[in-house]
Amino acid sequence: MKIKFKITALFTLLVTAILLLLSFSIYYFTSLERLQAFKQRLKGRANNNAQLYTYFGDSSTTMLRRFDSGSTNTLQAKSVVIYNYLNQPVYEFNAGSEATPPTNLLMLEKARLNGEAYYMVDNRDVIAFHHTDSLNRIVVVVAGYDSDGWNRLSQLRKLLIISLLIGIAAAAIVGFLFSRQLLTPLTLMIKEVNDISSQNLSHRIEAGSGHDELHQLATTFNELLNRLQESFIVQRRFISNASHELSTPLTSVSSQLEVTLQKDRSTEEYQQVLHSVYEDVQQMRQLTKSLLEITKTGTQGTIELNEVRIDEVLFKVMSDVRKISAQYQVELQFGEFPDDEKRFLVFGNNDLLYSSLKNIVENGCKYSPDHLSWVDLSFSNDQVIVQVRNHGDVIAEEEREHIFQPFYRTNAATHIKGFGLGLALAKRIISLHRGNITVESDAQSGTMFTIQLPSVKAFSAH
Repeated sequence: MKIKFKITALFTLLVTAILLLLSFSIYYFTSLERLQAFKQRLKGRANNNAQLYTYFGDSSTTMLRRFDSGSTNTLQAKSVVIYNYLNQPVYEFNAGSEATPPTNLLMLEKARLNGEAYYMVDNRDVIAFHHTDSLNRIVVVVAGYDSDGWNRLSQLRKLLIISLLIGIAAAAIVGFLFSRQLLTPLTLMIKEVNDISSQNLSHRIEAGSGHDELHQLATTFNELLNRLQESFIVQRRFISNASHELSTPLTSVSSQLEVTLQKDRSTEEYQQVLHSVYEDVQQMRQLTKSLLEITKTGTQGTIELNEVRIDEVLFKVMSDVRKISAQYQVELQFGEFPDDEKRFLVFGNNDLLYSSLKNIVENGCKYSPDHLSWVDLSFSNDQVIVQVRNHGDVIAEEEREHIFQPFYRTNAATHIKGFGLGLALAKRIISLHRGNITVESDAQSGTMFTIQLPSVKAFSAH
């Protein structure tokens, strides 16, 4: 069932319950009012009869009968019975064919005890009224049918039923219109979402100018679309670049082998071809390894985290970078270590941190004319800060936001061997450790990468 009909049904049921409660209350309290009013009428009749009986004594029977006969039009189905203190009827009157209302001793005793007693017999209201004076102790029983009161209740009941039916119908119509109006923005959002596909992620949902839950839903969905669009763009660029980088050595290998097989070659020529093919295969192997490392860092839940000393990682990085090439040099500088050990330890994966720092330091040596990288380790505000600086070519400001994307290479670095995956891998690893990396580059100071990682103390608090 659609939400629109659920809202309509719920609204209708709520209004129906309210109307039923209101109708029942009106009818109930009106019934009580009718009963009290008619009881007062019967009590007044009984009191009048008692007064006449005690005033005229034994000769009151004729007077009482005339009195009761003259009031039958105002009190339908009237019956009057007077009982003495021995519970014997001393006077009876019944209008028309009405029967004397049955009265038991218990009811008479109740009237004497409480002053009056009320009960019903065959739709007639009956009251037993106790009257005492210096000469008499009598109980006057008066019965009658409240035709006007019951007619009013009948008309009220019909009016309430009709009003209830009209109210339910009106509630259903209003509820339907209300739910349709309420869900119109959601319906429009559904239509707009149906128009969105992987080929049309630039479309956005109209959030409107309000600040209700629907506006928040539209805004949240638009933010999700922004992230999805960015992910699709990065994925397409990554696949395109990866395909290009893999096809280049494959094409080279295929071309070399094809040319070599066209005729017999000398042993020296075969060795040259095999050596060239080996270099291309090594290039593909290194590219495949880098791609797998980037894939491994795609989810935070796949890495094992431990307490790591960054200074020990940097010592290993310095040693391994120097082994890559005899020209590469790394200079390390350390700031003052804090007294609290947890302030200079980071919570992370030793191998991944090593890989990210090694890529940045190695790039500094690779792209600097003097093949020298300066590495500075410092500590501030529960953060471990690593700065890597070199005197390579200046990175243009418009290129800095792209250098951390896979396969992106600056114009100045296109002539140097590489894939453009090192910085992308480093940024992913730093992000997994809740850190960040920034770059500054100018002709005077050179290029400096700043890595900020939360210490164990800050990581645990977060």
